[in-house]
Amino acid sequence: MSGAVSTPMPSAYKKSRLGERVLACFTWAMIIYTMLPIAVMVVFSFNFAPNGRVALNWLHFTFSNYTHAFAIQDLTTALVHSLEVAIGSGLISVILGTPLALALARHKFWGKTVTDIVIFADIAAPAVVVGASLLSLFLTLNLPRGLLTIFIAHVAFNLAFAVVVIRARVSGLDKSLDRAAADLGATPWVAFWTVIFPLILPGIIGAMLLCFMLSIDDLIITTFVAGQTLTFPLWVYGAVKVGTPPQVFVLSTFIFAGGVLLALVNAAVTHRRQSV
Repeated sequence: MSGAVSTPMPSAYKKSRLGERVLACFTWAMIIYTMLPIAVMVVFSFNFAPNGRVALNWLHFTFSNYTHAFAIQDLTTALVHSLEVAIGSGLISVILGTPLALALARHKFWGKTVTDIVIFADIAAPAVVVGASLLSLFLTLNLPRGLLTIFIAHVAFNLAFAVVVIRARVSGLDKSLDRAAADLGATPWVAFWTVIFPLILPGIIGAMLLCFMLSIDDLIITTFVAGQTLTFPLWVYGAVKVGTPPQVFVLSTFIFAGGVLLALVNAAVTHRRQSV
């Protein structure tokens, strides 16, 4: 009996494997490109800073930057302002965006097309245009610029992102769930909280995290509406002109670590819900 004859690997399979390797290499290259500046920031947050200013040549390792992370009062206050606005605007955005996302994804009503256009126009509009228009609105209303106007502005641009993220989650739900809940005697309100809300909760959390990061990172729109109030990005932008203190790298590392932690928690919750 003759032995098994090996057949050469098909050319199409070889090309497929090559394409997978190229795609994997490209993906890792983009990840490294994205994460490299953050890694540099984290590493140099442990670098000795002579004269209280960041030195981008390595001197020696130190924890003193972290032990004095909140030594600059104005910077700490600016960070608190950013956290207050980011958390508050994120919550308000998902509270307002959830019913709007449900309406757009599951119902037909007059003005739906116009609403879609407005939402995507808000996302596509340049930050300079949004900031200038909000500034014009606040000046027309004679509303003093400060923490309140920053908060209103951040809700204005976060809301569209929250709607898009939550709508994507709602669109994947089976509409028969509502009818099944109604057949079991549930009112629309009870059906929403016991059936729909738990299913869209990962989308709501994801939208909240996205709004938080967009808000705490915003510089251009905030510049138009802040007045004399400083947020973390505004303080850092001003400090760059005269020399960046190491506390900026330290607090930025805290923000990054907090964002990563929140993302991991959201991923864990989503995985747990899907596995149940």
